[in-house]
Amino acid sequence: MLDELANAVYNGDDSKAAEASRKALEAGIDPLVAINEGLMKGMSRVGEDFSQLKIYLPEVMMASEAMKVALGILEPEALRRGSSLTRRGRVVIATITGDIHDIGKNIVAMLLRANGFEVHDLGRDVPIDEMVRKAEEINADFICASTLLSTSMPYMEDLIALLKEKGIREKYIVMVGGGPVTREWAKSIGADGYGDDGDEAVRVAKELLQRRGTP
Repeated sequence: MLDELANAVYNGDDSKAAEASRKALEAGIDPLVAINEGLMKGMSRVGEDFSQLKIYLPEVMMASEAMKVALGILEPEALRRGSSLTRRGRVVIATITGDIHDIGKNIVAMLLRANGFEVHDLGRDVPIDEMVRKAEEINADFICASTLLSTSMPYMEDLIALLKEKGIREKYIVMVGGGPVTREWAKSIGADGYGDDGDEAVRVAKELLQRRGTP
């Protein structure tokens, strides 16, 4: 059944993605497992084949749409199951300036919500000053920035510089991620955390919050 989900996403088949998602829930599969071990595996194959020029942008877009359809079915159930969890930290998340890709960011946001975080998703192509302004407004614990474009990566470094300039760097846990972002680069710019995928992003967020002394 998880393979069905992965294949539906990889093939960009909206109807099969929806059908497989419903079947997974009916069979009692945890929606987070369906997302991580089904949908994400399909998208991972898409990413690998795209980087090797085995498929092209239209196929990637079709896969993304199929994944959105599946998430529309699985996300509400994941959030329902997570609704009884103790509320964790507040998160401001966005795809950073210059980038309109948001599938990965949306998945991370959904998984954080399902794990008890209060998430404020600002969308895509968001200026860093807007992210900081929102974080100040809601007294956030996290500022999370995503990008799929290497040309937008420098704005992540600018985000940290802006926080330092305002004298509020220590108030926030800054996490970064996305296709071109590496653990080493995240560390080099002074980010607090990095997630290679949605699952790791949630795990790292929990660990960082515990180190800060918040349950």
